[in-house]
Amino acid sequence: MTRRPARRALVTGAGVRTAVATGPAQFAAALREGRCGIALTQGAGPGDPAGLARLPDSAEDLDRLPAELPAELGRRARRAAARAPREVRAAVLTALEAWCGAGLHRTPAPEDRVALVVAGHNLTGGYAEQVRPRAAAGRGHVPASAALRLLDTDHLGTLSEVLGTTGPGCTVGGASASGTVGLISAVRMLAMGEADVCLVVGALSPLTALERQALVNLGAMATGAVPGTEPPGPPFDRRARGFLPGEGCAALVLESPRSAARRSVPPLAAVEGYGLRLGATALARPDERIAAAVMTEALRTAGREPGEVRYVSAHATGTPLGDSTEAAALRRVFGEGADAPWVNATKSLTGHCLHAAGVVEAVATVVQMREGFVHPNPGLTRPLAGTGLRLSGAVAETADLPYAVSNSFGFGGIAGSLLFSRDPR
Repeated sequence: MTRRPARRALVTGAGVRTAVATGPAQFAAALREGRCGIALTQGAGPGDPAGLARLPDSAEDLDRLPAELPAELGRRARRAAARAPREVRAAVLTALEAWCGAGLHRTPAPEDRVALVVAGHNLTGGYAEQVRPRAAAGRGHVPASAALRLLDTDHLGTLSEVLGTTGPGCTVGGASASGTVGLISAVRMLAMGEADVCLVVGALSPLTALERQALVNLGAMATGAVPGTEPPGPPFDRRARGFLPGEGCAALVLESPRSAARRSVPPLAAVEGYGLRLGATALARPDERIAAAVMTEALRTAGREPGEVRYVSAHATGTPLGDSTEAAALRRVFGEGADAPWVNATKSLTGHCLHAAGVVEAVATVVQMREGFVHPNPGLTRPLAGTGLRLSGAVAETADLPYAVSNSFGFGGIAGSLLFSRDPR
């Protein structure tokens, strides 16, 4: 694998909101500590969701705009997002955090050279649930603004209005892989010269009651314990029996090397390569061959060998079949034992942030690379038999992480993998 890197994008800014922390620095501290934001539901039975990692109410508080934000940008943010659903408010705050982190409030890029990608789909289900009772009360009770708010593009338009961008923009959906698909879309835009900067937002997408019940019936979401049995375990644990949802929103600013140099912005990391495949299925069925293929493609496009990767942020949702399939794919690509890369599952701390998961976990990957540690997998006391993985345990591990991989696998056979470098040259 000696191919010269063909697709590279520098990471110049990051923002994140999860149940464990808000902001990259606080998020890094929470990860190192192994802080878990998942609250198990007391008294949950076999048919009830077992728990949730919920964002604190302050996560979408518009009074918490970045302190360094210019006054006019702050006014636009408050005006555009004040009456928006909480999902859009969270997106605005998280995007502005990444925007300021990249220094775009001080040294802007041309407005028509800044692209926006919102990762996620069916993002407005919670808002639709709120509005639907008004329709039953009479036609006049449905606000005209709902015609806009009920579209995923409400996120895109609001962010464009706040930031004043006029470059390319889109929403992309890939189920639980949406965040990674969004980041890959951004890398492609930059590689094609369509933009110099791309802000990618993995959008907050809390589940509706209908979605929760469907996921429970599918067997994908962990439910409460049968009396006398243990509560569900974390990913890669033999007690795991489905994912625990988490609310989260994250953003990354990706930038061409030339643009970052022109603006004198030091990169946090770089996306050096990626893989993206379908699995020829419409089902929620993981495929070891496809999972291995996207990781191999990420290595190939980055021109890196498997042995250079020292850390993998696994998709690892806590479904027994999904976790064991990913473990097999990781063994196929990276081998096993002490020379294999460290592996952990950020979902064991944040819950499964659904469409935002790929961006949340990309931020987690970048902060761990920069600070030289691998976060623990708390509660992982009974690892799946025969994984062969170098799983982190109860405490954080100090580690030199020049290259790392972040995986995302979604319903419908969507598989994506990103390869990050810590010290782009």
